[in-house]
Amino acid sequence: MAIILAIETSSELASCALLVGNSGSDGTVLARESSGVRTHSQSVLPMVQELLREAGVKLADCDAIAFGAGPGSFTGVRTACGVAQGLAFGAGLPVLPLVTLEAMAEACRARSGAVDVLAVLDARMNEVYWAQYRYLDGAWTTVCAPALCAPRAVAPQPAAGLAACGNGFAAYPEAFAGKDFAAAAHADILPHARELALLGVPALARGEAVAADAAQPLYLRNKVAYTSAERQAINAAAAGAGA
Repeated sequence: MAIILAIETSSELASCALLVGNSGSDGTVLARESSGVRTHSQSVLPMVQELLREAGVKLADCDAIAFGAGPGSFTGVRTACGVAQGLAFGAGLPVLPLVTLEAMAEACRARSGAVDVLAVLDARMNEVYWAQYRYLDGAWTTVCAPALCAPRAVAPQPAAGLAACGNGFAAYPEAFAGKDFAAAAHADILPHARELALLGVPALARGEAVAADAAQPLYLRNKVAYTSAERQAINAAAAGAGA
């Protein structure tokens, strides 16, 4: 029996979920979602409050808070990490940083029944995040670790019945044209807190929870957005170099 709160904001879809029970059929997962990247920071906490109220539990009743650690939008994974840390600090809970691409694989398995899954997430700037997973003995194993590359460079390992998912296929159709693994891709699948909550149960059992201050996002790309202070420091350094 476990209670897992999950937060996911790594893409244009923000979502929160609350699992009460187990990851199997005897567990109940409540979920909320909101689209629009610019509203993620404002929408997460109200969704969390709604879920806790609907389930009739308090935040302190949770066993852990899971969040989509990435890869994904730089601002998005920071948002999820920051909210998860803040809630965890206040309630004295551990945190589960989970990989967004594995959550996509779980959604693909639930839809298609596939046990070999390629997850491809649009990374913008003509690049994608991708990873390949295999579901074996009730758990996911990593076949190809999360990576960042041009869409044409995605190269999964051969696997019978390989299923593919993710908005990377919709974002770059020309790059995947003619590739067998992309023919029937579930291009509408995005990282979602529902799957993070489900994955959180076995992750917690494996001892993967960390203290709130130890939780970190998973970055595969150098930061592309700078704060005002960072921009000022960069400009000052550039001016000094040109002096």
